[in-house]
Amino acid sequence: MFRQLVTVAAIASLGALAACQTTANPDVVSRYDAQRMSTVQDATVLSTRPVTLEGSQSGVGTVSGALIGGIAGSNVGGPRTSGIVGIVGAVAGGVIGNAVERDATKQQAVEILVQLKNGDRRSVVQGVGGDTFLAGDPVVMVTTGGRTRVMRAPPVTTGATAPSPYPAAYPAPMPQ
Repeated sequence: MFRQLVTVAAIASLGALAACQTTANPDVVSRYDAQRMSTVQDATVLSTRPVTLEGSQSGVGTVSGALIGGIAGSNVGGPRTSGIVGIVGAVAGGVIGNAVERDATKQQAVEILVQLKNGDRRSVVQGVGGDTFLAGDPVVMVTTGGRTRVMRAPPVTTGATAPSPYPAAYPAPMPQ
């Protein structure tokens, strides 16, 4: 019975830790950013450097670890010592659970230093995504809701070579 309870608690803790993983990947966009207008600025990459995003400490790991440690500790020893060992197990489990959560949610990222067209410089830290950036690369900085991500600049098209935004079945509106 005890082993089944500990197994269920461990699986629930791992599920909770997986659910609290955050992402700063530029290829993943928050659902709250959908249908919101973003500002876009053209820039040029000056440099990049790898960094590590610190893991989160939401408390889920601490609580889960304390629960498992407390249950495991309370089943060790006799009637007199099981309470003390349970408390020690809960404290140790909480510390270990917090460390596990922090390590499980840590993410590799890149700091991108860019120069805007007006000469201003900006730095953006974002999770490693599908794009890699080199010094001199043209990029766009997309800002939505106070969060900025860096993407490769799309090719510039002008005049008659630009594709029509209207489907072929619907002619473009006539200017008046």
